[in-house]
Amino acid sequence: MEILIKNAKIFTMDEKGIIEKGDILIKDGKIHKIDEKITANGAEVIDATGKLVFPGFIDAHSHIGMWEDSVGFEGADGNEDSDPVTPHLRAIDAINPFDRSFEEARAGGVTCVATGPGSANVIGGQFCVIKTYGKRVDKMVIKEPAAMKVAFGENPKSVYHEKHQAPQTRMATAAILREALFKAKEYLNKKLEAEKDDEKDPPEFDMKSESLIKVLNKEIPLKAHAHRADDIFTAIRIAKEFDVNLTLDHVTDGYLIVDELKEENIPCIVGPNLTDRSKVELKNLDFKNPGILAKNGILVAIMTDHPVIPQKYLTLCAALACKSGMDELEALKAITINPAKILGVDSRVGSIKEGKDADIVIYSGHPFELFSEVEYVLINGQVVYKRK
Repeated sequence: MEILIKNAKIFTMDEKGIIEKGDILIKDGKIHKIDEKITANGAEVIDATGKLVFPGFIDAHSHIGMWEDSVGFEGADGNEDSDPVTPHLRAIDAINPFDRSFEEARAGGVTCVATGPGSANVIGGQFCVIKTYGKRVDKMVIKEPAAMKVAFGENPKSVYHEKHQAPQTRMATAAILREALFKAKEYLNKKLEAEKDDEKDPPEFDMKSESLIKVLNKEIPLKAHAHRADDIFTAIRIAKEFDVNLTLDHVTDGYLIVDELKEENIPCIVGPNLTDRSKVELKNLDFKNPGILAKNGILVAIMTDHPVIPQKYLTLCAALACKSGMDELEALKAITINPAKILGVDSRVGSIKEGKDADIVIYSGHPFELFSEVEYVLINGQVVYKRK
């Protein structure tokens, strides 16, 4: 099936910048051609005259499908808070694609998300990157696993304090993470030695250590929940100790330590900002944060942390960051190409480019304007939403 989008103002979010009036030809789920004028006999035509076209929006930190909308305990599958170390847990085994939040996400132009476990545990488990359309999560996956969730600060402390077990301090959180990484490193070394020397026995299978090998090999990063400055620095310290990749998620105090973060050059996934200061580590919460970080050359993505902020309001979060001083183009990048780069899926999504997945949003006006409407949403070249 071919779809031809005609006469659109195209925000490519790549080196082509903004095409004031152009066409997009979609074939077999991919962006086949972008040009000022395209003729394609037999293609379904979407007239986008006067409309704005963007790549599908991407949230680099969500829990969509893990906590189901309006369900309660029966649909709460994001925190296995019976053990502070659970790297072997996989988001893909908990996501319910029939949660209506996916439908709302599509209606809001969100076509791709990184979703996974919450922050109750020191190591929560494996995130995955999925499209927001489908019945079977296996067919929605772009990248799995995509990151290993770890958490610092108040959340693991408060959860396990109530259970009268470790961690009850920031020291214990750091120590527990180090211990797990040390065990995994030793486990990996023994595996490699056994592969090289037939006389050496491989280690007894350890699913937790096995799950951390991708982190040690830099195939996936640690995805670090860290709000407060000291927790951010602890996350960086441990990542350096074990020479692993890292993304900083939440980064509420980021603008207070921007000089240090600029020096480290670590991607920051910022938010959720459209919420109250519900705990001590959120006292510096401010929408100016992502703009300050971006102005200092840090690769920034904006998150909702769904269901903290409903997934459909990702563009609203970017608009409010823009209102608080973030450059408009940088705010758009923070929900398109930047999260795609941070998640390692920018070869497929994040910009309108020939060869990439045809994940496209057509707007009546600019998405940062309150009364603009999403007209069409395409995922993999299929129209998955059309405004009535």
